[in-house]
Amino acid sequence: MTRWLEKCWCLALIGFAASLFGATQSAHSQTDYTLDEFDHWKPSEAPSSVDEQLQQARVALANGDAARALNLSENFLENNPLGQGRAVASLIQGDAQLALGNEYKALFAYEDVARRHTSSTSFIPALEREYEIAKAYAHGLRKRFLGTFRWIDAGDDAQEIFIRIQERLPGSELAEKAGMELADYYFRIRDMPLAADAYDLFVQNYPRSKRVNKAKLRLIYSYYAQFKGPQYDASGLREATSRLKLLQADDPALAQQIGAEALLVRVYESEAAKLLNDARWYQSMGDFISTELTLRSLVKRFPKSIATIEALRIAPGVVAKLPEGVAKDCPNYADLQSALIGTPKVAEPTGVAPDVIAPLPAVSETSSEEPVGNAALPPEDVIKAPPPPASTTEPTPTPAQPK
Repeated sequence: MTRWLEKCWCLALIGFAASLFGATQSAHSQTDYTLDEFDHWKPSEAPSSVDEQLQQARVALANGDAARALNLSENFLENNPLGQGRAVASLIQGDAQLALGNEYKALFAYEDVARRHTSSTSFIPALEREYEIAKAYAHGLRKRFLGTFRWIDAGDDAQEIFIRIQERLPGSELAEKAGMELADYYFRIRDMPLAADAYDLFVQNYPRSKRVNKAKLRLIYSYYAQFKGPQYDASGLREATSRLKLLQADDPALAQQIGAEALLVRVYESEAAKLLNDARWYQSMGDFISTELTLRSLVKRFPKSIATIEALRIAPGVVAKLPEGVAKDCPNYADLQSALIGTPKVAEPTGVAPDVIAPLPAVSETSSEEPVGNAALPPEDVIKAPPPPASTTEPTPTPAQPK
């Protein structure tokens, strides 16, 4: 009997020790440790009911059950109007809507995070989601019409989102990408004034960006594309010229790569054609004084342009129709023409080689077409205004003969 009691007592002690050891092991296995702000390991607090609810929504979203994740997040937001975890719940709600194909509804959830929870860890992820949606809208994705077909253009929404991202995260990589996407969107839809402004702001705000060279080139193209022809405003040409010269000074290799010299020649000829068109308009209106002043400006500013050759052909006829007091102060366009294109004067030679360039076919004064040719023109300092002739009374548009 005594031995039996001893065995029972030993078994009881062994059972108690085993249960105590198991409980200890279970307690240790369920304890999580985290690093505090001083890099010391501290036992983490037990998860609250809030964390458990949000974790269920995350798991459902990760498993592809976006509908359940949406229900859990909406229930959480409804039951916790002022509680913690709303930023995470709104982010999960937006992700669930996005997974269901309702990107426009997802924007409302992301905006709630961006406006009310700027200090939360969900702030930047929400802006990143908004950026991806805006990028899709900018590249042609349309909004749904009453939840059915995608008919509604979303370009305005994309512009607004890109601008807000730059305002909310200035100087960040995300803001830089948003600025470039906004400028590219304007360039893609051919809104060149806004594209030029957007690229100019990008160059100013992100001068060290890896995308700054692209912005500089697109800025030049945007200015040049604003010139629609000689009949329209030429301010874009002047801006393009200044930007091209600045690019040649700052980055000669890039300027040579894009053919800056050829672009400058195109801009040079376009500006000259603009002045020639203005002179022809004044001529058609009978304002020969303004016509002569415009032609004089053209010859002075663009002496090597093709438009100058045509201007010198029509200038003597314009001068012949001016009052004598005004005509005597005009340059001798016959001498300028002889010096520029090698056409000898009728009365006597001027000493300039007549074979600098072959004479071009005659063009009427009212013709809107410009002569075409690759003229090897003399240097700019060759064109000098000689003393005015004694009189220019020829009634026809032929070069005036000096007396």
